[in-house]
Amino acid sequence: MIRVTPLILAVALFMEQMDSTVIATSLPAIAADIGSEPIALKLALTAYFVALAIFIPISGWMADRYGAKNIFRLAIFVFMLGSLACSFSFSLESFVLSRFFQGIGSSMMTPVGRLLLVRSTPRNELVSAMAWLSIPAMVAPVTGPLIGGFLTTYLSWHWIFWINIPIGIAGIILAGIFLKVPDERNPRPVDLVGFILAAIAFSGTVFGLSVISLPALPIIYGYLTLAVGVTASLFTSSMRGGPNIRCSTRNCCAIRCFARRSPADRCSASASAPCPSCCL
Repeated sequence: MIRVTPLILAVALFMEQMDSTVIATSLPAIAADIGSEPIALKLALTAYFVALAIFIPISGWMADRYGAKNIFRLAIFVFMLGSLACSFSFSLESFVLSRFFQGIGSSMMTPVGRLLLVRSTPRNELVSAMAWLSIPAMVAPVTGPLIGGFLTTYLSWHWIFWINIPIGIAGIILAGIFLKVPDERNPRPVDLVGFILAAIAFSGTVFGLSVISLPALPIIYGYLTLAVGVTASLFTSSMRGGPNIRCSTRNCCAIRCFARRSPADRCSASASAPCPSCCL
């Protein structure tokens, strides 16, 4: 079981890592088929990474709210639907939207998969299991361009997306059979303001830098979105992490005091006493 679980989870990790690079060598063929320019298809690559930047931060909350195993299988299904949408795209706009939708599924697969591995693996076997899970992460980015070029040359560019369907179906079935993970749910309220600000910050920064580095759009859009992303990042970092709630455990006080620069500023608390004022 030490190898079965990480290898099942590696199915999703392999698809996610490979799809981030597989279309790089297929851009000219895709552009010619949908009536666009290869340089414009960089927007499809950017849309994929923007989706990752937006939805990865909320993946942990989704797993706690609806069950990690359920979200993992749903993420694979969404990724498969996005792959099908990419293969049937008929214009630049439809292809970019399909890649964004595919990125939503991808953003949930990797972090939730690692969470499942931690919850289902004994601590003394965790290092070995993580090593098995990491193999696809190292292989997929290297093989992605090679696979994309081979399929495009000898078959069709559509196959770089169709190949995800049998892999995804196998992952969903195997996850349902072999993943024996306790359904731990902690339905905490979502920090909606923080999620929106983080989404604006990450997506603006990723999109802006992408457009500036290789303009598929007028470069002014890159500078504007980068400015919005940086502004949102600064605003987010200036906000407090939540309401100032007094805590009653030593761990909570230790976490609050950890960021103090001077050891003299640090404080201590008993398990029953609230944190002193220096920790708040």
